[in-house]
Amino acid sequence: MKRLVIMLFALVCAFIPAAPALAADGLTVTEVSFRGSGGLQLHGSVLLPSGARGPLPGLVLVHGSGEGTPRTKLMTEAEAFARQGLAVLVYDKRSEGYSMTVRDYGQLAGDALGAHAALRAFEGVDRDNVGIWGLSEGGWVAPLAATRSKDVAFVVIVGGNAMEPLRQQTWAVAAGLRNAGVRGPVPDRGVPAVYRLLAGAGQFPMPWHDAQGVLARVTQPVLGIWGAHDLLTPPRETPPLLAEGLAHEHYTLRYFAGADHAAHLTPDRGVTRSPELAPGYAEAVGTWVKRVAAGQLPAAESVGELPGQASMTVPVPPPAWWESAAVQMAALVLFLVAFLGYPVWALVRRVRGRTPAEAGTRWPRTVAIAAPVAAFGALAYLFYSTMSGSKLGSPGPLVAGRPLVWLVLQALAVLALVAAVLTVPAARRARGSERVRLAVLLTGAAAFLPWALYWGLLVP
Repeated sequence: MKRLVIMLFALVCAFIPAAPALAADGLTVTEVSFRGSGGLQLHGSVLLPSGARGPLPGLVLVHGSGEGTPRTKLMTEAEAFARQGLAVLVYDKRSEGYSMTVRDYGQLAGDALGAHAALRAFEGVDRDNVGIWGLSEGGWVAPLAATRSKDVAFVVIVGGNAMEPLRQQTWAVAAGLRNAGVRGPVPDRGVPAVYRLLAGAGQFPMPWHDAQGVLARVTQPVLGIWGAHDLLTPPRETPPLLAEGLAHEHYTLRYFAGADHAAHLTPDRGVTRSPELAPGYAEAVGTWVKRVAAGQLPAAESVGELPGQASMTVPVPPPAWWESAAVQMAALVLFLVAFLGYPVWALVRRVRGRTPAEAGTRWPRTVAIAAPVAAFGALAYLFYSTMSGSKLGSPGPLVAGRPLVWLVLQALAVLALVAAVLTVPAARRARGSERVRLAVLLTGAAAFLPWALYWGLLVP
């Protein structure tokens, strides 16, 4: 009998809706599910102030870049905004269809609109005043979602961008290297060249997303927020670009001193993010949202001092044909054949019992060794610097603002070209197969010259 009572009790409980959990800080948290782009089921949490009365304005939180980012990453913001009297939905970011090299802001906007619809339908939420908040990458997603649905009441952007993603990312990495003390061709030429190569090869997703075109179609009020120590978004250039991109003047731009890219406090000027939000940030969002919900639209407001920016962004257009991944790969193959072919040819002759002429071989050997080391070493170093350069680069030892490794590679490049010039007389004197061998070597050196100029190896 006891077992039967327990079974009946469990059966009844299965049909009773789960009550929202009461958070320790006085917020109620309710788990929700909804459909994103392509029908993908996503999961999130709705946070409300416990005991709140009347319909509350709502805010959907959209993550920055990252695959499958859990909602916990934005729980500090979600709780802070809920304590300001807002209904907040924060959800786990998709991993399906999203990776370092594959993503679609339109797809992410569809996910945000799915969350937006779920929050509008939630009990206690003012369905006519639900907006979308986007952090970093979400600063491209939130405006795009707003252009697709008039039900989005407003847009909040934090650390967002109003320029092409490739231009923003190139600036961030180059600035990170400059923050580490690097000057010269590595951040000025190398980093942009690497990113254009990646974008042209399809390894950088949505590099030329038309952020300005999207902003021009946004009709809802916009709140833009930047930290004074933003190292990932150009904090001085972006706010004016956002204002220029909008076709209306119902926007507010706010800047927070001592804050980083996500408007968190930072102890080291943006390199490290503290758990605490910038003082007044949550209050500013709550106040602004409530004003907009009450029909008090902003009128081209700017609050705080526009942040400084040590270096400006530069245009990063699509690569020309000669900069393409195919041409760059062909150049590397040519280098392998031309430079490594020289010692391989000599080895083959020795195996066959034929001793190659040794007269005047010092300079050809120098070309065959120094040029490939400089070429492949330069690419390896630039890719390493690019992948590790965000916020604060790791360039290794510096000499007069130049990485020591890079200076060595530059010296090898110059040595290779000087040795190639000194090889020309020997190539003219050579006969037969030796002349062909040296001609191939010098062809590689001739191709190496413009290649080294393009990648900055021959730039002071």
